[in-house]
Amino acid sequence: MHAMIFFLLLIGFLWIGRSIFIPFLIALFLWYMINVIADYFRLLLPYRKQKSFVGKLFDWTSRILSIGAIGLVISVFATHIHPMFAQLQNALPVLQAKLTAAIEYLSTSFGVSLDTHILPNFAQIAATIGASAASIVASVGMILIYILFLFVEQGTFGNKMKNLFANKRQSKKYAYIIESVDKNMKRYLFMKTIISGMTGLTAYIWLRAIGLEFAGAWAFLMFIMNYIPTIGSIIACALPIMFALAVGPSIHLAILTAAGLIGLEILFGNILDPKLTGKTLNLSTLAILINLVFWGMIWGFVGMFLSVPLLMIIFIITAQFDSTRPIAVLLSARGNIPDIRNDD
Repeated sequence: MHAMIFFLLLIGFLWIGRSIFIPFLIALFLWYMINVIADYFRLLLPYRKQKSFVGKLFDWTSRILSIGAIGLVISVFATHIHPMFAQLQNALPVLQAKLTAAIEYLSTSFGVSLDTHILPNFAQIAATIGASAASIVASVGMILIYILFLFVEQGTFGNKMKNLFANKRQSKKYAYIIESVDKNMKRYLFMKTIISGMTGLTAYIWLRAIGLEFAGAWAFLMFIMNYIPTIGSIIACALPIMFALAVGPSIHLAILTAAGLIGLEILFGNILDPKLTGKTLNLSTLAILINLVFWGMIWGFVGMFLSVPLLMIIFIITAQFDSTRPIAVLLSARGNIPDIRNDD
């Protein structure tokens, strides 16, 4: 009973404090991504001893390169992709009207009772997404401040962790947990970004080849939505297919769009993704889906985007304590979980 009350209070706390938590989590994600990219840039640099001046110079060079890479993505979005989304938003009422007319035509032609309310309200969906994006944009200043202070504090994290626990055994245990989270998160984010990037790029090439309007916007949508398990891929494919069906001169454009995008999702999402990230995750598909719905209800799109990393952190932490190991077993893919690390 007490556990249920605590859980409900925690949910309420997370929901009420979403205006604080969401900007911080976005900042934390961007800060972590910068460090992940910097680590891979650092592997390409010839000098790796960080204690000397030259080593520190190379270290800062890798961070600047990683910030530049993320800045380039943001710049491309702001100059090319965002205007496409603005034009697409204006076209959504026309799309809604054409799909409604198509449903009514099928109903009268074949005598099948089809309700037009089965169609999603694209204008409302766009307004919801736009409101979420606007709230994130409004928090840009706070996000940048968080990122700045995370970098300022970054050099002290190791020492704080070492001195946080008086018990040396506890200190080693929690250091191991953080190291495991960091190691698995880096692998997951790197592989997921590569796979999502390849999916978005090939989708852009295909949609440009078949002549579908707003190819860049659809490709960027596929790139972002691939971070959201299951539902993200469905939405990323369904929207451009319905758009092609509504605006295309014939059904051939919709067929080509569906064949290309679904084929790419099968190749990258169902074949490559499980092979490259499956060993890293070791998470139950059902647990991922429930977790996706849970964080989506509390924090919306941002919650869905971060649902897998949050579940991975919970899985690694619960696996290291006797009292919570049953939770880790339920979250795991096949019941196999890491052994408890005991440092004497």
